[in-house]
Amino acid sequence: MDNLRIVLYVALALVGVQIYSAWQEEHKPQEQAAVQSINADMPTAPIAADVPEANQVVESSSGLPQAETAAPVISTATVRVVTDVLDIIIDTKGGNIVQTNLLDYPQELGSENTIRLQNSSNSGFYAVQSGLLAKAGAPNHYAQFDAQQTEYVLADGQDSITVPLSWEENGIQVTKLYSFKRGDYLIDQTFQVKNNTQQEWAGNQYRQIQRSEVDDSTPFIYTYTGGVYYNEEDKYEKVEYGDMEDENLNKSFDKGWTAMIQHYFMTALVPSATETNKYYSKVVESEYGKRYVMGLTSTKKKVAPAETAEFKTEIYIGPKILDRLEVIAPGLELAVDFGMLTIISKPMYIALNWIHSVVGNWGWAIVLLTVGLKMLFFPLANASYKSMAKMKKVMPEVQKLKEKYGDDKQRIAKEQMAIFQKNKVNPAAGCFPMLIQMPVFMGLYWALLESVELRQAPFILWINDLSIADPYFILPVIMGASMFLQQKLNPPPADPMQAKMMQMMPIMFSVFFFFLPVGLVLYSVTNNTLSIIQQYVITKRIENE
Repeated sequence: MDNLRIVLYVALALVGVQIYSAWQEEHKPQEQAAVQSINADMPTAPIAADVPEANQVVESSSGLPQAETAAPVISTATVRVVTDVLDIIIDTKGGNIVQTNLLDYPQELGSENTIRLQNSSNSGFYAVQSGLLAKAGAPNHYAQFDAQQTEYVLADGQDSITVPLSWEENGIQVTKLYSFKRGDYLIDQTFQVKNNTQQEWAGNQYRQIQRSEVDDSTPFIYTYTGGVYYNEEDKYEKVEYGDMEDENLNKSFDKGWTAMIQHYFMTALVPSATETNKYYSKVVESEYGKRYVMGLTSTKKKVAPAETAEFKTEIYIGPKILDRLEVIAPGLELAVDFGMLTIISKPMYIALNWIHSVVGNWGWAIVLLTVGLKMLFFPLANASYKSMAKMKKVMPEVQKLKEKYGDDKQRIAKEQMAIFQKNKVNPAAGCFPMLIQMPVFMGLYWALLESVELRQAPFILWINDLSIADPYFILPVIMGASMFLQQKLNPPPADPMQAKMMQMMPIMFSVFFFFLPVGLVLYSVTNNTLSIIQQYVITKRIENE
């Protein structure tokens, strides 16, 4: 029974690690509620230090503006842009995206309030900022732009909207263009620089995401919130808030991107793949606490007199939809963070999406995926259940050994092994189903946890959202009952203490599952039900033999 003890310890360790991780994340500072008024909540103390310094710019001139020279002023003039999926506020002071509402994603099921990413409130500040750096004639993200109108709405039959913002100083004309497309969370941003002077203009563009520290986790469910970046050498790297405080990121590469991610949603800056950028992070102070910056600066471009040059960037603001991210930039789909078990989680995610495309219900897709996994492991499980059935059949003989030999453990072990050999029983074989199920369970856990498609997706009856815990705890209790029933089909442990611990496991797991997404509990109930049927049939067959 040592193998059964190992399985028990592993299961308890997994539960303990999950609870400890959740406890750690739960005790981080929480994001305060966003204030609705855009003008009333603009930061009252702008941070000059968030303008990139000269040493952060690729091929920059020594005369580029330093952080200390910035003269930030907050504007109350804004431009609102509404598409079929986005409701965005752009501040003309800097031309920054300071508020974003995702129209297809309610904050709560049935709520009219939608998920807000970019946010102008002081406590939950989150903005996409950009500007130019040059010796003369360059608007940073505090410069005042002029807008042609205060609102743009994507009309029926219209495929895109372009929002121009203009700035001019000392003969340098800069037009900042945002382009929005129907049904798309990808925004094209372009700086057009026209040189009307007699001297050559040279400068760089910078783009950055700045936000207050927030924690998007919920009790017992940890998800990563913070900075990330990608390039072909380092691949996908996380830059946690603590990492930014310890050391500024300072790397130059092409074919990359940077982002701030959270559970289900992200904001990413994607430059041209042919452009080398310097990627940076920094921490800036405000009277409302620390703010964290992930950004990138381009190589320098030169503009001759009477000529025009462009700086382009793509900005993704929206849900982490795997197949959409894959086509935007290499590695961007890694923001759908499946953790260490990506090799298991990603195929499950893909299979789950395919099944859903057929049945049209995410709950039934989970059930059918579980059936498919059960069929895949059927031969191995079949052999294991046969071994367990044989073990159960010989357990009365094993129990008599203790009565016969008392405390002579060496003799008991020898006689017990002889009984197993005589009846062709492999004690370890019965543990395989649980050992196989654990990585599959954890892989599916991350697949379900990271699937924004399951957010607020209904199943049947009282289950209206597969991404949250069962509000009535009905399914976790059913899951615990199925574990208890399955235990009755297994041979009882010879050790009384071990037997008591095994009896407690259904209760412990039921309580643990109270806090997990109901989609994961649905998988466990389906898997246990199928296992009970399979094991019952095999056990009866062995008993009849």
